[in-house]
Amino acid sequence: MKKLLTICAVIISFVAITAMKTGTEAEFKFESESHDFAKIPQAKPVTFEFKFTNIGDQPLIISNVESTCGCTVPEYSKTPIKKGESGIIKASFNAAAPGPFIKQLTVRSNARTPIKVLIIKGEVVAASSK
Repeated sequence: MKKLLTICAVIISFVAITAMKTGTEAEFKFESESHDFAKIPQAKPVTFEFKFTNIGDQPLIISNVESTCGCTVPEYSKTPIKKGESGIIKASFNAAAPGPFIKQLTVRSNARTPIKVLIIKGEVVAASSK
């Protein structure tokens, strides 16, 4: 019986500590986590800005943003984003090859959700020859 009470006390303590920590980290709230460019002309680079707000209590620090290929170049806020402030992650896509595309941006940060994936997609339409 003592072992059962000890185990229950440990579990309750763990839950209480976890509950106190929840909400104290930084956290993203994106306006949108994906963007569809639809049809875009070949050889015309396009850009989209993923806008977000830090809804956590601590400053949000983005440590890195990686793309799935060299055709997508990310830019992001390098300074800490304080509680309630906003920032952007800009994705520039080089529409070189015709055809449909889906590209991912992997965002690494100190947020409650430390890895976030953003998606851009669309279809590059070949330039018509006249």
